[in-house]
Amino acid sequence: MANYAMALDYKNCINCKACEVACKEENGVLKGADKHRIWVGANEVKGEWPNLDIVSATFVPSQCQHCEEAPCQDVCPTNATYYNEHGVVLVNAEMCILCSYCMNACPYDARYVDDRTATVDKCTFCSDTRLARGETTTACQNTCPTKVRTFGDLDDPNSEISELLRTREHFTLKSHLGTKPKLYYLT
Repeated sequence: MANYAMALDYKNCINCKACEVACKEENGVLKGADKHRIWVGANEVKGEWPNLDIVSATFVPSQCQHCEEAPCQDVCPTNATYYNEHGVVLVNAEMCILCSYCMNACPYDARYVDDRTATVDKCTFCSDTRLARGETTTACQNTCPTKVRTFGDLDDPNSEISELLRTREHFTLKSHLGTKPKLYYLT
């Protein structure tokens, strides 16, 4: 049984948004939709005094963190949010009552309302599409031209993600909350 996670070498991100487009295509989300499973944000950093007019951007790809201790799962009154056998946080659309508790509980703002199904949705690590077909990468990893994303099994010591996390410094977002995210940012 796999324990899926993703590492992001975010400093390689060029904000081409290929990951966003691939995710939307894989999951049937409209291309122009502002609500989607993954996104790339930009953090502008102003220069140092006296060169305050110099601005550079760091692009930060993000998505559901697939927390081991997911607050969204804890608050779901119908148990529509659940963990699959690979530790991926998923939503059973048939059980979702659109109460939005999970959206409010998620500290990563990774949930959104899918207008097509009238349910709350999020990244699935392509477990219901690509992985179900026997593929070993997510759509976002597969399309990234600068190899920002590495998806794999944390329980396999020989997997590329395990090797990266052993050999590269990394951090998780909002680790102080105790959610134990499985999206790792490489430094």
